[in-house]
Amino acid sequence: MLTHPQIEHCPLFRDLSTEDRAYALTYFDSKTRTYEKGDFLHQVSFPLQRFGLVLSGSVQVYMDDIDGHHIIMAHVEPGGLFGESYAFLGIDAPIYICAVSEAEILWMSPHRIKAPVSPVSQLDQELSNRFVACLASRTLQMNQRIQILSRNTLRTKLITFLSQYATEKGDSFTIPFDRASMAAYLGSDRSALSRELSRMQAEGILTYHRNHFRILK
Repeated sequence: MLTHPQIEHCPLFRDLSTEDRAYALTYFDSKTRTYEKGDFLHQVSFPLQRFGLVLSGSVQVYMDDIDGHHIIMAHVEPGGLFGESYAFLGIDAPIYICAVSEAEILWMSPHRIKAPVSPVSQLDQELSNRFVACLASRTLQMNQRIQILSRNTLRTKLITFLSQYATEKGDSFTIPFDRASMAAYLGSDRSALSRELSRMQAEGILTYHRNHFRILK
């Protein structure tokens, strides 16, 4: 049986007995794979047949706008899931998934959820419910993303983005983006982002050093 702290803490497997966790890994037809930094886990225009759990390292999910600029949709660190919706729907996924660092991924299939094997056990139903809960959580995360991208100016996008981190982590926090990735996440230009951050620091709104931020007001 696969054992890893991130598996034990994942919402799909959390609080299951050793025996039930082993069954759950079989239920999702789980497989592990390691990627080097810069490797693509998925490229646009292909169906995403499995969804992933990051066991180590990190990956980014992004898509291109009509001008070919990258827009980062998600940065996924150890313990995070990605690709659940596309894997469940079985449609072409208009996204790229790339390893930001060397990464180990647990790939899982939602096939048993879409095509239950009779008789459906109580644990089968529990695992299906947990997967649906993960989909609901993803919807909430995308709502946060929409809140950022729907802002009219770069400053209001920045304020929304940083406020979301501050709400979760407090007034002092580190984000998982360098400046170029942060600009891509906000749908902005790197130079414009750097200028706006400098203005906000000069106005006493925040201080920052590289990817560490402190909100002052």
